[in-house]
Amino acid sequence: MANEELGRALRRLRRLASLTQEELAERSGVSVDVIRQLEQRRKHSARLPTLHALANGLGVELTTLLGDPPAVSSTRENDGPRFVAVRRAIMPVLWGPEPEPAGPDFSLDRLRERIADGWTRYHAAEFDTVMEALPHVLSDARAVAASRDVDDRGAGFTALGKALQLAGHVAVRMGKTDLALTSLERAADAAGQSSDPLLLPMIVNSMAWTYQRQGRLEDALSVALRTADDMVNAGRDATADGLKVWGALIMSAATSAARSGDYERAAAMMERAEKEAVRVSNLPDGGDNRMVSVFSLSSVRIERVRLAVQYGHPEDALALAKGMRLSKDTPPSWRTWLLLDVARAHTDIGDAAGAVKTLESLRRVAPAWMQHHTLAVAIVRDLWALPNHPLGLRPLAEFLGVGE
Repeated sequence: MANEELGRALRRLRRLASLTQEELAERSGVSVDVIRQLEQRRKHSARLPTLHALANGLGVELTTLLGDPPAVSSTRENDGPRFVAVRRAIMPVLWGPEPEPAGPDFSLDRLRERIADGWTRYHAAEFDTVMEALPHVLSDARAVAASRDVDDRGAGFTALGKALQLAGHVAVRMGKTDLALTSLERAADAAGQSSDPLLLPMIVNSMAWTYQRQGRLEDALSVALRTADDMVNAGRDATADGLKVWGALIMSAATSAARSGDYERAAAMMERAEKEAVRVSNLPDGGDNRMVSVFSLSSVRIERVRLAVQYGHPEDALALAKGMRLSKDTPPSWRTWLLLDVARAHTDIGDAAGAVKTLESLRRVAPAWMQHHTLAVAIVRDLWALPNHPLGLRPLAEFLGVGE
């Protein structure tokens, strides 16, 4: 079940935050006895309000405490052969052979398409497929970066930086944040030798996200804001692609501020981002949007909903979500997250019927994703504990294995 590892995760995150059980109890408002029972696995689950409080006390997302949905196949082998191959591609063997320059039959355009396709599949949560392709993509990118031609070499480092950035994101989804930072640091080195002025800011945004996953909220906030300011000072927010990268950095900074307990500052950042998102359609377009940060009116509003519900403002979340129309470029994963956040907001205000209705929509849109998502299971478990079950709850409970 979803919370089998709750106690282990709670202990790990508490120690990462350098908190005693008593200090976490004081910060979260959850009793020391409950924390002790969870960590000792004498208690295997808790109600959503308790889980919210613990996550806030730890300074992490609720899904970090509960566990993200599986990023690999049902075998749960996130150190299987494919991931080992990705690890080796990120960190080639010491004293290994230098990459050979690309041959005459090599197509740089085809390499760019493969990287863009990798990002598309990543956003669709097709992580196994991405892992299978990454070692070959990284090898080809290193070959182009070894070219004697200056233009080809710059384009090769651009491709290498984007491929290493993608590898870093996959590593985060596997729970390997230290490997992710190694990949992203190497991506930043490649960006410094690339022909794309927006690549380094995009990689910094990925680094900020990874710092967040490690609980390094001040580090995440500072690098995101500094890089966003540098972009404005250099005039790199004057194109649609540049503004999208700037917007993603501001959204990342807002998330860090919210997790640090400064929800008002986070809300102000998100309002600013939403106003600036209006300009995207009026600016000259750039490269392949699949490799540029997701930043639009839809994505900003979705993130505002997420922050509101995560940090104790469910009424704000529902008001922001009401009547929302998503743009066609909104990734499927963002649509599913929106539905889950709306269901969570309904649960938080005691609207069981609204939560069930939203979860039914989520089941239609992403059944496999929902079935393995710990937060979806936690919401249904909370609803199942109610004395009066709302209409439609039983099929959801059976689907998720709750109440058996």
